[in-house]
Amino acid sequence: MPTTDATTAAATAATAVRIGRLEAPGATLHYEVRGRGPLLVMMPGGSADAGIYDTLAAGLADRWTVVAFDPRGYSRSTLHGPTGEQLPGTHSEDIARLIELLSPGGAPAAVFGSSSSAIVALDLLSRRPGLVGRVVAHEPPLVELLPDPAAGRAVFAAVRESFLRDGVEAAMATMAAGLVPEGGAGGGRYEAATGADEESRAATGPVEDGGATVPPEESGGASEAEAKGKAGAGAKAGTGAEAATVRRMMANLPVFLEHVLCSFSGHAPDLDALRAAAPKLVVGVGRDSRALLPAVAAERLAQRVGSATAEFPGGHVGLTEDPVAFGARLREVLLG
Repeated sequence: MPTTDATTAAATAATAVRIGRLEAPGATLHYEVRGRGPLLVMMPGGSADAGIYDTLAAGLADRWTVVAFDPRGYSRSTLHGPTGEQLPGTHSEDIARLIELLSPGGAPAAVFGSSSSAIVALDLLSRRPGLVGRVVAHEPPLVELLPDPAAGRAVFAAVRESFLRDGVEAAMATMAAGLVPEGGAGGGRYEAATGADEESRAATGPVEDGGATVPPEESGGASEAEAKGKAGAGAKAGTGAEAATVRRMMANLPVFLEHVLCSFSGHAPDLDALRAAAPKLVVGVGRDSRALLPAVAAERLAQRVGSATAEFPGGHVGLTEDPVAFGARLREVLLG
């Protein structure tokens, strides 16, 4: 029977971070690896980088080789030229390269993406389905799937214009206001229309987890990095390293707001390819954010491609609100 010291040493080794660099066309990518086992790629959304998954990755490293990374142009993943408009297809090719480099024996990987990175995960699944065995896409804000795509595009265009005119703080306030349905919680332009067209009604897929919907959060506008920063500010024992991680991710907000937000949210997914790969896909929706734009788009996606859905704790940024509970739910979905 292993001693306490041996057990502790094994646990420490499993969660130890191994850092790597990957050369990709136009960028050098920073990635971090924990654990042993099948590959699980954790894709940060919004302005976040690998640090957003520190707690989640450590909790899952007993079962998977968990890889987190900084998206190109963020934090420690440097571009080889000026920052330009970013496209989901370019970012999904980065994930494909990471999988090809790191997956043990070339086995298909599991992939988790949240918000903007969920859009990248969907693009990867549609274009390179052989690389993945399971994709969990948590609340991809795909405005082209909304009942009124033009209204969705206008929300994010207004956020970008607010940033260019008045800066980050104004842009985040514009986003927070834009994602809440007109009339507040419980009604309005985003909430009701799932299943409103014939294709949606015909393609409704299985639901992993039912249950009553609680009132939605009033603001889904904060990025994962901003939400992590707010959570850290209220913690009793924040460290210098944690504060540095938050500052690093917040520094990515200008790139996200100007070069990622509109091009990602306006992406039109390949629905035919996603239907063909639907058995590999689970669309995640936050328990507290079902009336907000990203969750409405996510549920319409699941209906149109016939994929499973899963409810996760918290709202749009639930992974930062309670990473332990969110990680436990993610484990269930990955193993389900």
